[in-house]
Amino acid sequence: MKEFAGKTGYTLVFVLAGVARLWDLGSAVAGYTFSAFFKKKVIPRETLFHQMVLIGIDSTAIVALVGASVGTVLALQAAYSLKSFGAIMYTGSLVCVAMARELGPLIASIVISGRIGARMAAEIGTMMVQEEVDALTTMGINPIRYLVVPRCLALAAMLPCLTVIADIMGMFGGWAIGTTGLGINSHLYIAKSIDALVLKDIYTGLLKSFIFSILIALVSCHQGLSVSGGADAVGKATTEAVVISIVLIIVVDCLATAVIYYALPA
Repeated sequence: MKEFAGKTGYTLVFVLAGVARLWDLGSAVAGYTFSAFFKKKVIPRETLFHQMVLIGIDSTAIVALVGASVGTVLALQAAYSLKSFGAIMYTGSLVCVAMARELGPLIASIVISGRIGARMAAEIGTMMVQEEVDALTTMGINPIRYLVVPRCLALAAMLPCLTVIADIMGMFGGWAIGTTGLGINSHLYIAKSIDALVLKDIYTGLLKSFIFSILIALVSCHQGLSVSGGADAVGKATTEAVVISIVLIIVVDCLATAVIYYALPA
């Protein structure tokens, strides 16, 4: 019992220390972002635009594919249950609301966490191993301003856009399987979907995706900056960045859903 309590206490302290480090990193990023409105060349624009292309344009295809696949599966599973109640016509309503509220942000965030978050941690971790970050510091360039801020801003700008793509493709996948495989009239499917979907579902999903983007960027960059050692340390940091990001995304999604749908008015 004492051993279990000791491990639990150690884990709690470790988690709180990690949260504190993420808070410090986030505060530094927020400070540099705010100062960018008043000073020129605070944020390297070349790096920012390069990261936006890497995150947004290069990730569009895989996010669209996963979103359409999830929408198709969701429509089939929903129709299976709704058919027994004679309510198969509401399949589109369920798919659209679920994609806009929860699945769209989660799909885009998890895909980006695995594709971009791991890349961020590996890039910065490799720079730490090769002492490139120390070289930046020696030249008077702050690593957080030069490496972390552009990645955070690019991810914050692009992930909501990718969420919209995931939402649209998921709804399209549900419509395709609903009209061709389930025999639902196309006009009826679209009408029921529009009736069920409200503006709150859309902007809350986008708000979640923005929060997830900050989490992914901060966790990935923090793991990269924490690397010390060789290739094994880079691999470990990359793995931890993806795992921690996904866990935080799911936990924060639960909390955000509770706040949005119980505390805020419709």
